[in-house]
Amino acid sequence: MDFPRAQVAVLIALTGIAYAFTLDDATLYDLAFGIVLAIGLAYQCARVFPYTPLASRQVRDASHHDRAMSIRLLVSNVLMENRRADDFKSLVKEFDPDVVLAVETDDWWDKQLHVLKADYPNTITQPQGNYYGMHLFSRLALGSTTVRFLVEDDIPSIRVTITLPSGEDIEFFGLHPRPPEPKQDTDERDAELLIVGKEVKTCIHPAIVAGDLNDVAWSNTTRLFQKISGLHDPRQGRGMFSTFHARYPFLRWPLDHVFHDGRFTLVELRRLRSIGFDHFPVLITLQLDPQVAGKDQTPKADQKDMQDANTRISDA
Repeated sequence: MDFPRAQVAVLIALTGIAYAFTLDDATLYDLAFGIVLAIGLAYQCARVFPYTPLASRQVRDASHHDRAMSIRLLVSNVLMENRRADDFKSLVKEFDPDVVLAVETDDWWDKQLHVLKADYPNTITQPQGNYYGMHLFSRLALGSTTVRFLVEDDIPSIRVTITLPSGEDIEFFGLHPRPPEPKQDTDERDAELLIVGKEVKTCIHPAIVAGDLNDVAWSNTTRLFQKISGLHDPRQGRGMFSTFHARYPFLRWPLDHVFHDGRFTLVELRRLRSIGFDHFPVLITLQLDPQVAGKDQTPKADQKDMQDANTRISDA
């Protein structure tokens, strides 16, 4: 129920307006009901407010674009049974990212995307027929690479060192944890995010975590992940950039994320057009700028947060 906070806020507001129009003489009960609605509306709005342009930005804009210190990343859940691979390849060609992370890729998608290797010779491929396959294509040099199964035997994730054109190394984590489903809570998803969050905190190099995380930006789990990892969210103060579901505007949430180290500034962040998937692709350009380190407020975990994270990981 963390997902539909914006939708719940709209429904509360509509309920209050409709109720007000039905009143002739307000009673004490009516007043109490109105106060409860107002409190509920205020709470829902407070949770999503940081992801509106009215809030302060957690990540500053780059003062100029230095391509040698930048990484241009395209993240897309391609929807395994979708067959519009040519549209996806055209999108990659049009926006020309340095790194492409595609999830829900199976053997069919593996064959279709093979042609990308001509422009992106450095690849990590983990095709799977269970909606959790993952492919990474990079024109930037890749260093230490691992495909891990952190919580569940059939849910992979990627950890890789990427070298920027300047020669600076960064740590990249590609994730696609299992979503909440009927009769299945979020334990595994939460644990995977928090395990990676703890790893990020110990990274020597600046880190980026990206993928379809199957969680909204304002959830308790994602907020805890940010505290544990210390990573920043470029959407704060800019907008929700809701990516799912592409076909149903009223049921749309920000499930595809890019979190990054505080040493990055933002050059560009865009939600790209739908090409037949249930998710919109996300394009982001980040620029490494060590001079901004420590100048922006970094999420921090206290002892209670660490205990909460360790409990969730242990339970899963």
